[in-house]
Amino acid sequence: MKHALVTGASGGIGTAVCCRLAADGCHVYIHANRRLGAAQTLADAICADGGSAQALTFDVTDSAAVNDVLMPLIEHHPIQILVNNAGIHDDAVLPGMRAEQWHRVMEVSVNGFFNVTQPLLMPMIRSRWGRIINLSSVASLTGNAGQVNYSAAKGALNSATKSLAREVATRGITVNAVAPGIIDTPMIESAFDADAIARLVPMKRAGTPGEVADLIGFLSSNQAAYITGQVISINGGMI
Repeated sequence: MKHALVTGASGGIGTAVCCRLAADGCHVYIHANRRLGAAQTLADAICADGGSAQALTFDVTDSAAVNDVLMPLIEHHPIQILVNNAGIHDDAVLPGMRAEQWHRVMEVSVNGFFNVTQPLLMPMIRSRWGRIINLSSVASLTGNAGQVNYSAAKGALNSATKSLAREVATRGITVNAVAPGIIDTPMIESAFDADAIARLVPMKRAGTPGEVADLIGFLSSNQAAYITGQVISINGGMI
C-alpha cells in the first residue's frame, strides 16, 4: 500500500483528492492546519468506507513543526505520493497591499512547498518511485488583477515543479503541477456569480473538485509514469 500526503486537505479540492487516493488503495495522510476536526471527520469517513486514512496537523510554514510530524511517519515507510495543496488567498491591488499580505501568501505556497517536500525526498528517492503534484492556479499563467502575490507564488511553484522534475527524473519520481481555473468550492462563491462564470469560462460552468481529483489521481498512478515537469491546466477552456 502506497502512502500519500495531501496538504491543505480540509477544503473542497483537498477533500476530493483524499477520497480519490483512498479509493485507489492508498493510505492517505490528511493534513490540516487549523481545521483538524474537519480532517479527522474526513479520515473517519474514509475508514468507515473501507479505506485507510489518518489526520495530521502542522503549519506548513514552520519547518520544525513539519519535521516533528513527518519524520516519525517516514522512518519505516516512505510517503510516495505528495499533493502540495496548501495555499491561501489574501487579495489586494499591489499599491494597497500590505507587506504581511505578500509574505504570508509566499510563506504558505512557496516556503510550505519546500518545508514539506524536501524532507520527504530522500526516502522517496530510495524507494525509486514517487509522485509529487503541486496545486497551482490559472492565475499563475494569465495573471489576475488584485492577486499579484498569489500569482507570483503559484508561478514560483510552476518553476520549482519543472526544476525538481529534472532532478529526480532518473529515480522513478514524477513532479507535475495542476493549475485549476474556477472550481466549485466555498472559496469561489463570493468571487464569481453565474454570469461571471459564463463570461469567463467557455464551458459556461465551474469545474468540480472531483474533476481536479481525477486528474491528480491519474498523475499519481503508474499510467502517468512518462509525464513529468508539466503544468497541466484544468479550466474549462479559459486559456
